[in-house]
Amino acid sequence: MTKALIKSIRFTCISIVFLLVSCKDNNQTTTTELQAINTIFESYYDFKKGANPIEATKAGFNSYNDTIANYIADSYQEVLKENYSAFLDQLDTFDQSMMTEEQWLSLRAMRWDCSIKLEGLENELVTMASPVYDLPSFELMPLLQIQSLHLYVAQLASGASVQPFKTVQDYDNWLKRLEDYLTFLDTCIEKMEEGIAKKVVLPKTIALKMIPQLQAFIHNTVEEHLFTAPIRNFPEGLRDIDKAKIKKEYYTFVADQLIPKYKILDSFLKEKYLPACRESSGLSAIPNGKETYDYLIKLHTTTNLTADEIHELGKSEVQRILIEMETVKNEIGFEGDLKAFFNHVRQRKDQMPFSKPEEVIANFNDIQKRMEPKLNDLFDLKPKAGFVVRRTEAFREASASAEYVPGSKDASRSGIFYIPIPNVEAYNTFSDEALFLHEAIPGHHFQLSLQQENTKLPEFLHPESMGVFVEGWALYAESLGKELGLYDDPFQYFGMLSMEMHRAIRLVVDTGIHAKAWTREEAITYSLENEAESEEGIIAEIERYMATPGQALSYKVGQLKIRELRTTAENSLGEFFDIKEFHNQVLNSGSLALVLLEEKIDAWIVSQKQLK
Repeated sequence: MTKALIKSIRFTCISIVFLLVSCKDNNQTTTTELQAINTIFESYYDFKKGANPIEATKAGFNSYNDTIANYIADSYQEVLKENYSAFLDQLDTFDQSMMTEEQWLSLRAMRWDCSIKLEGLENELVTMASPVYDLPSFELMPLLQIQSLHLYVAQLASGASVQPFKTVQDYDNWLKRLEDYLTFLDTCIEKMEEGIAKKVVLPKTIALKMIPQLQAFIHNTVEEHLFTAPIRNFPEGLRDIDKAKIKKEYYTFVADQLIPKYKILDSFLKEKYLPACRESSGLSAIPNGKETYDYLIKLHTTTNLTADEIHELGKSEVQRILIEMETVKNEIGFEGDLKAFFNHVRQRKDQMPFSKPEEVIANFNDIQKRMEPKLNDLFDLKPKAGFVVRRTEAFREASASAEYVPGSKDASRSGIFYIPIPNVEAYNTFSDEALFLHEAIPGHHFQLSLQQENTKLPEFLHPESMGVFVEGWALYAESLGKELGLYDDPFQYFGMLSMEMHRAIRLVVDTGIHAKAWTREEAITYSLENEAESEEGIIAEIERYMATPGQALSYKVGQLKIRELRTTAENSLGEFFDIKEFHNQVLNSGSLALVLLEEKIDAWIVSQKQLK
C-alpha cells in the first residue's frame, strides 16, 4: 500500500461520515445537498490521486511526487475494492432532484467509473488503476513492451517529462519514488512467477520485445545513464553544495540499486519467463481469457457490443473506406489495384523528403500554422495551455506510436505531441496532417486541455480518463481537415483515409486476435492487405493490440458515435445548427461514457428546438 493511498483512504472515510450526517435530515436545504455531492466529488478525486500518484503528478499535484502505486499488489487491490464500493454506496443516496444538471451528469460519470473499475477488480486477471494512462493492467502479466510502467518511469527519469526537477525537494522526491518503483519490480517478478505456474503468461513475441528495452539501463555507465540525466541538467538557483550531495546520491542509487535490479529482471525474463511464454497471440488462449476480453470491450467502448458485433462493424467500415480510397487513387491517376497503390504510397520518395529529425518536427509546426486561421469557424472554446512537438525518446522510439501528453492543469507546462522518428530517411509524410489533427489540434490537445482547465467540472473529471471519448474525439478531429483548410493534397487526404482505415482495421484484428484465435501473422496479413502503413509499423501495432486487448476498439467506436450525434443534430436543427456550439457541448463536460454523451446531445437538440 502506498503512502499516498493511505492518505486518500482518510479522505474517503471523512466524506462518508459527512454524507451520513448531512443526509439524516430529510428537510436539509438544497445548499446542503449541493455541498454534499461536491464533497463526495472532492473526496473521490483525493482518492484517485492517492491511488494513482503519477497521474496526480501529471495534473500538477506535487504532494504525490514521491510515490508510485504498487498497483499489482493484493493489498492495494483490496483497498481499491473497498473504496469503489463505499463511493457507490454514497452515490446511491442521491437522486436527480437533489442537484443541478451538471452535477447529475458528473455523478453518473463517477458512478460509471466506480462500477466499471470495481467489476475489473473482481476479475482474476485484471487489476485497475495502472499508473500508465489509467489503463487496466494484467496482475500476472504486469510488464509489456508498450504502455508499461517500467517504460513510463524511464520517461519520467529523463527530466524532460512531467516529473519536476526544479528544487532540492524535487530531486529527493524522485529518489523516494524510485524506491517504490524497485518494490514494484520485485512484485512484478513474483506475479510473473505466479503467472508461469497458472499458465497466464505473455505471448513470446511480446516478451522478446521487452528484453532489448532493458539493455541501456543495464549497460550504460552511471555517468551516461538515463536515470542520472536530471543531475546533468541542474536548474539555475541550486547551491553547489546541494548539487554535489544530489549527484552523489543519484550515482549511488543507480549503481548500487537500480542497475542491479534491472540485471535481476533481465535474467528472470531471459532464463525463466521467456521459455514459459506462449506461442498464441490472444486472450482466449489463457484461463478466463474470454470473460476478461468481454469485460475489456465494455470498459473500453462503454457499450454492450459483443466481440462478434464489433468484428462485423469493423469489416463493414473497412469496405466503405476502401471505396473512398479507390476514388482518391483514381484521382491521382495511379494505374493498378489498390494494394499496388498502398505499396506505391509507402515507397514514394517524394513522401519521404527528410534527412534530419528536426525537419519532421518543422513540418508539423507548419501544419499548425496553415490550419489555425480556420479554427475560429469551428471552435470558440480553446485551451490556455501551450503546445509543442517533440521527438520520442530514443530508448522507447522503436516500439512507440505517436502520442500526446497533456500540459499542466494551470497551463504552466505545455502539452507535448511526441512523434517517433526511428529512421528519418524512411519517414513517410502522407498522413502527417491527419496525425496532427488527432494528437494535437483540435484533437487531444484541445479536448484534454479544455477538460482539465474547466473549473466548472469536478476535479476527478479533469484527467484523461474515458478512452472511448478521448480517442473517439481525436479520430473525429481527423475528419475536420477539409473544414480547417487541410487535405488539399490528395495524398494527405488519402493519409486521413488511411488513418481511419487503421482504426477500422483495429475493430477486426483486435477482436480477431482475442475472440477468434487469430494468429499474429493473420492479423498482420489482414492489415497489410487493407492499409498503406509500412510492414514495420503494422507489426508494432499488432503487437500493441496483443499487449493491450480492447483498448484499440475505443477509437472507431467513439468516432462513429460523435459523428452520428453531429449528423442527428444537423438533421434535427437544420439552419439553426451551430457547429461551434455542438463542439462546445461535446467538450465542456469532460470525458463521458457514450450513453451519457448521447443523452446530453439529445437533450441539447431538444433545448435548441425550443428556442426556434
